[in-house]
Amino acid sequence: MPYLYLAAAIISEVIATTALKATNEFTRFWPSLLVITGYAAAFYFMTLTLRTFPVGIVYAVWAGAGIVLVTILGYFLYNQVIDLPAVIGITLIIAGVVVIQVFSGSVVH
Repeated sequence: MPYLYLAAAIISEVIATTALKATNEFTRFWPSLLVITGYAAAFYFMTLTLRTFPVGIVYAVWAGAGIVLVTILGYFLYNQVIDLPAVIGITLIIAGVVVIQVFSGSVVH
């Protein structure tokens, strides 16, 4: 169950962060509500994940997955350019998350 909570935290955060641009500096109601609700849900689900996993591991996976997903969504939704250094950096982030999940003794399997 903690992996489902972590997935929900990541998805909520990605939705909120992606909607942040659409708020137009919080002048548009519905995108602003989505941002506030998304971040509240993300932090709630993260607290549930912290019942099982250490905070450092949870945050590393949450942030790493969020960076990757927000970058991909920014490309498709906002036509943001992803250049080679960005691709290399994102690849390193993914590799770091995989190393944590596969090799870290801090993660409960």
